[in-house]
Amino acid sequence: MAAPQTIFETLLAAYGPQRWWPGDTPFEIMLGAVLTQNTSWKNVEKALANLRDREVLDPIKLNELPREEMEELLKPAGYFRLKTARVKNLLALLCGKYGGSLEEMFRGSLSSLREELLSLNGIGPETADAILLYAGGFPTFVVDLYTHRVLKRHGWIEPEADYEMVQDFFHASLERDAPQFNEFHALFVKVGKEHCGKTPKCSGCPLESLLPPSGICEPEW
Repeated sequence: MAAPQTIFETLLAAYGPQRWWPGDTPFEIMLGAVLTQNTSWKNVEKALANLRDREVLDPIKLNELPREEMEELLKPAGYFRLKTARVKNLLALLCGKYGGSLEEMFRGSLSSLREELLSLNGIGPETADAILLYAGGFPTFVVDLYTHRVLKRHGWIEPEADYEMVQDFFHASLERDAPQFNEFHALFVKVGKEHCGKTPKCSGCPLESLLPPSGICEPEW
């Protein structure tokens, strides 16, 4: 089994630094983590541009925006009613408990903040960890579908491994370092898009040499 550090170094040597996450401010990154669910970042950028043009790309101003108007501005991100509800839930926490201050919010501990985020309707582990890592700078590993596929196809984790089990695979083997976790997640997205999509394209993949002798492990998706 390849160690996580070996996987990281192999991908970094192949692709170089990815410099993630997209977003100009921590608040934009936080919103982006919610809005990018089930859509492309290109569509998220359009929604963020709408908020910027309306001059409500601020926690307090956005929280005060009527729901119908927010829905209209978030339409480019898809599922706009559902995502508006999720953004409203996040803003209720941010503004209600922390006065709209991300600096105040991120003074809390990783464990307590993660628990708070996961208590919000529509915020799952991947979204919560993306907010904590990319907006808050906390050392928590973000696990997405690409990460699951790469690890399971190489036989590095069990096919039935859930989010927490995959995250523990990295937390147990690497120093809790936010910049490395940031870069590692971005590298998984890169190799996932180029080689480890729904149909694997192993030829030329930087991780091809790390496949087990029996070849790719192909769990059900």
